[in-house]
Amino acid sequence: MNNLIATITLNGKIECVTGLHIGSTGGGYEIGGMDNPVIRDPYNGFPYIPGSSIKGKMRSLLEWAEGKVTDDGKPYYVSDIDDPISRIFGAPAEANRPTGPTRLIVRDAFPDEKTQEKMKELESRQGLPKVEVKTEVNINRITSKPLSGPRKMERVPVGSYFNFEMVYSLYNVKDIKRKDVDLIDKLFIALQLLEDSALGGSGSRGSGQIRFLLDDPIICKLSDYQNATKQVKSHKSVDKLKFLSDCHKEIIQKLKQELGAL
Repeated sequence: MNNLIATITLNGKIECVTGLHIGSTGGGYEIGGMDNPVIRDPYNGFPYIPGSSIKGKMRSLLEWAEGKVTDDGKPYYVSDIDDPISRIFGAPAEANRPTGPTRLIVRDAFPDEKTQEKMKELESRQGLPKVEVKTEVNINRITSKPLSGPRKMERVPVGSYFNFEMVYSLYNVKDIKRKDVDLIDKLFIALQLLEDSALGGSGSRGSGQIRFLLDDPIICKLSDYQNATKQVKSHKSVDKLKFLSDCHKEIIQKLKQELGAL
C-alpha cells in the first residue's frame, strides 16, 4: 500500500553572509540600465530567492557528493525505487517513477520585515534599487588596464535575511528498502554543502555565501491533518534561531526517534 504518512517542515531564515546575486531575465533593455539585475517580486520590487534556485543547487551538490553527475551534465535520476536523489528531489514527468511523488518541496524565500526596511532605506536615502550595485571589470594581466567597460551587477546586501520553508514528505511505499525517514541525513548533507558552496551567480568571485538558521522542525502526521491539529509555524527573530552547524545532528536524531516507527 502506498500512502502519505507524515510531513516535516523545516523553516527559519537564510542569512546572506556575502552579497547574493540570483539573476533575472528582465523584460527588456534600457539605455544606462543594469547589466545583471536580481530577480524581484513584480508586485513590490523586493528581491527574493526562488525555491528552484535553492533546491537545484542542493541537488547538484548532492549529486557531486554521491558521484552521480552524468556525462551530459543533465540532472541525475534513475528508475530505482531506492535511489535517494531521485526519491528526494524527484524525476522528470515523462520518466518512469516507481519512487513515487517528489519528497522535497522548497518554497520561494522572501525578505523578512527588518530586511525590507533596510532595502527601503537603500532606495530612499541612497537612490539604489533596494539592493547594492557592484561594478566589475576585466583586467589585462600585463598592463592592468581594463579590457572592457565596467559591468554592473545587482546584489542583495550582506546581512539580509530571507524567510524560508522546506517540506519533506514521508510515504509508505511497498517494496522499498530504505524508509523516507532514513534519507533525512541526505537532506541535511545537501544543506551543509550549500552553506560551504555558493548560491546564485558569481560564487567564485565572492558572491552567494549563505547560512541557514533553523527553527524547531514541525512534524505533522496524517492524523494531525485529519483532526485539524496541525501545528502552526512560528516566525522567531534571528537571535532565537539555531545555526545549522550547531543543531543538524540533534534535529536528525529527534526526527528519526519520532518517526522511525512509522
